[in-house]
Amino acid sequence: MKEIIKEISKIFPDELYLKIKYFIKLKRRLNLKNPSAFSEKLQWLKLNDRKDIYTTMVDKYEVKKYVSDIIGDEYIIPTIGIYNSFEEIDFDKLPNRFVMKCTHDSGGLVICKDKSNINMSEARKKINNCLKRNYYYGGREWPYKNVEPKIIIEEYMEDNNNISMRDYKFFCFDGKPKMMYISEGLENHSTASMSFFDMNFKLSECKRKDYKLLNYLPNKPKTFEKMKKLSAILSKGIPHVRVDWYEINGRLYFGELTFYTCSGFIMFEDEKWDKMIGDWITIKK
Repeated sequence: MKEIIKEISKIFPDELYLKIKYFIKLKRRLNLKNPSAFSEKLQWLKLNDRKDIYTTMVDKYEVKKYVSDIIGDEYIIPTIGIYNSFEEIDFDKLPNRFVMKCTHDSGGLVICKDKSNINMSEARKKINNCLKRNYYYGGREWPYKNVEPKIIIEEYMEDNNNISMRDYKFFCFDGKPKMMYISEGLENHSTASMSFFDMNFKLSECKRKDYKLLNYLPNKPKTFEKMKKLSAILSKGIPHVRVDWYEINGRLYFGELTFYTCSGFIMFEDEKWDKMIGDWITIKK
């Protein structure tokens, strides 16, 4: 039944679909005429801020060249291979550890820490299911609509100082990083944790309902100031984009660019943050 509803929903115009989903997710009406909340402005941007370059910026393969052209390739995680199908991959030629994901979605991720123990059937099923899906339809995130589905395999990166890889995600507004969060364990969203910080690396009171907080206060990363500086460069001229980073063994690496965190349906523990962050977005009608 869910699959039937999904297929039917594809024929809905974007605006109608977003109004329905917004009400279901956040239990209130979506105001697109005069959006004020962060969640409202992100829906407005989905409908009205559609630049061709955004498609390149969300493509997990193409974005690497885009970013390296701006800030340099020393921040790019090396690519092992790019493939059109799972069957094209010659696993015998891959290193023992690698990361495999789809270029056109969020969630199509397989982390291999030991090639001899990889569940090939599960990996094939997950990747093939993702390749069939157009990520745009789930939240009408327009930049994903025309990304060509491919598989990218990257080097497995490991920080010797941490058990779990940390993500540093900066919320930027027309070239100005305003807040960020650190997350751990995002490969499993049911057990992942995150905490928000301001640009002085002071712990923020902002919290999400759908994630538990980090159970410790992390040290400020060595490359924190560089993260801010490069996030500002990559987000210049864009009403809002999230710039993601990793710090691995003291070196800074680019993660990805995200235009609509949680597809614009973030469930804040205190709704005042939805309005406060929304004030940072300037939309030009």
